[in-house]
Amino acid sequence: MYRVFEALDELVAIVEEARGVPMTAGCVVPRGDVLELLDDVRDAIPGELDDAQDVLDHRDKLVGDARATAEKTITGADNQAQDTIENAREDADRMLADAKAQADRMVSEARAHADELVTDADEAAERLRADAQREYESVTGRARAEADRMVESGKASYERSVADGTAEQQRLVAETEVVKAAHAESARVIDSAHAESDRLRSECDLYVDTKLAEFEEFLTGTIRSVGRGRQQLRTGSGVPDYGVDYDETYRADRRR
Repeated sequence: MYRVFEALDELVAIVEEARGVPMTAGCVVPRGDVLELLDDVRDAIPGELDDAQDVLDHRDKLVGDARATAEKTITGADNQAQDTIENAREDADRMLADAKAQADRMVSEARAHADELVTDADEAAERLRADAQREYESVTGRARAEADRMVESGKASYERSVADGTAEQQRLVAETEVVKAAHAESARVIDSAHAESDRLRSECDLYVDTKLAEFEEFLTGTIRSVGRGRQQLRTGSGVPDYGVDYDETYRADRRR
């Protein structure tokens, strides 16, 4: 490139020093020297400039090819994206269908399990009701038998007291000097017999009432156990254990 600038400087000097043509702006330059300098310039110009000119000449072709390639790439990308979207939509639909089927299956299983739990709870409640009925009948029977026994005992005691009073009255009547005392003692004995009979009857009534109150508490505890079991079934917090509640309630009632 240094020779190019040097040759150009020499050409400028030749033109500046050339003899002018009268009456014109032209001048006379030595042809051989100018041509020789131009050849030097041509030889000194690097080949890359020629290649660059070729590139410039083929610029439009390169730009067109690049644009076509880009459009082809974009079209291919659009098609691929469309295929990907379609595949993704199909996969999503398939996954949604699978999830719905699995959810329906889980709901069916949960409903069947809930029905089974309700059936078990109903059976347990029925067993508890039967046990409570038997316990009620047993307690009532024992209370009735005890009441009858206490009434019979009171009646027998009353009859003995009356008989003793009558005998004592008859004995005292036979003794004229103690007739008043006999009457008074007879009345006292009779009143005592009546009071003892009333006391025995009151104790019998109290005993029966106590047993019925204990059975009422037992039934209340049983109803609470069944209620808790039904609540646990409705809320899904676990499977109730009616046997444990029944045993605890029964032991608490027995302690009382």
